[in-house]
Amino acid sequence: MINVYEPAIGKEEIKFVLDAIKKGELSGTFGKYIDTFEKEFANYSGCKYGVAVSSGTTALHLAMSVIGIKPGDEVLLSASTNIATALSIVHNGAVPVPVDCEEETWNLNVNLIESLITKKTKAIIPVHLFGHPVDMKPLMKLANKYNLKVIEDCAESHGATYRKKITGSFGDMGCYSFYANKIITTGEGGMVVTNNKSLYKKLKILRNLAFEKPRFKHRLLGYNFRMTGYQAAMGLAQTRKLNNIIKQKIRVAHTYNKHLRDIEGLQLPVERKYCKNVYWVYGIVVLPSFGINRNELIKRLKNEGIETRTFFCSMSDQPCLKKIKGFKNIKTPIASKIWKTGLYLPSSHTLNNKTIEFIAKKLKKIKKTL
Repeated sequence: MINVYEPAIGKEEIKFVLDAIKKGELSGTFGKYIDTFEKEFANYSGCKYGVAVSSGTTALHLAMSVIGIKPGDEVLLSASTNIATALSIVHNGAVPVPVDCEEETWNLNVNLIESLITKKTKAIIPVHLFGHPVDMKPLMKLANKYNLKVIEDCAESHGATYRKKITGSFGDMGCYSFYANKIITTGEGGMVVTNNKSLYKKLKILRNLAFEKPRFKHRLLGYNFRMTGYQAAMGLAQTRKLNNIIKQKIRVAHTYNKHLRDIEGLQLPVERKYCKNVYWVYGIVVLPSFGINRNELIKRLKNEGIETRTFFCSMSDQPCLKKIKGFKNIKTPIASKIWKTGLYLPSSHTLNNKTIEFIAKKLKKIKKTL
């Protein structure tokens, strides 16, 4: 089976992790690796500060908690995203408001934002889906106009750029995931990056149970969202490889484009001229003209030894969110459509061109039989 994704852990990661373990850098309260990883990754992301945490989900949760969200506040978010984005809003007492997608990039449609803003709207979470940046210039203009906080969900966009600026550095904070299938990994783990010193200080305190002085007297309600030292060691090694990983990600995507562009009925990923898409995964949408639906194509590819994954269910269609008091019945036709028609192909940056060509041939073979 050609897996959808396989992390690549090399000798550098093993060396750093072993060094961290030998030095006793186990829990996330001391040692050099956490501090070094935070500084190097934040710098890579175009930000002054980084706060390493236990996951991309807790990165979002922590970021939401420091912007003053109150129960009943509304937060706009990309309709097509992992449920973690919405959970960070809900678990902070606010109401998620989905913004539908663009047809081509599958990112939130900035043109729809203003019509969804109310007196209760306090923030927006744009998700740079599958590695393609959201159109941040008009989004930030709207955020400034209505005094909205912006938390970028960069779980899938490490190193992606919008008008030559790294995603995660536009808003108040950027939140990254280092889950095993992400562009770089620490196994589990995440990070919040920011250029705001005040927010940085709050993030640092709340991440670690809000310990201050005296140590066991707590002024704030904190969280245990710490990353371990040996996870940070792996993250540091991976960060130093990030440019090459992205280069290989782009190679994989361009090779797929070369072999799939002539297959009728497949919508391939795009790269807007003002962006660098880092292609976390190689997503396609199966159109009616292909001849079979997405689910049938998934079955046939599996029979050929090729693993796939579907796109995300729209936040407007999530049963758990519909139960929330104040959740609005907002239609997101494009996000709902690509949930039913989208899939992504094996996307490991270690895939060689021969394997990609094999996958493309199987797709062509399926198409010819229809």
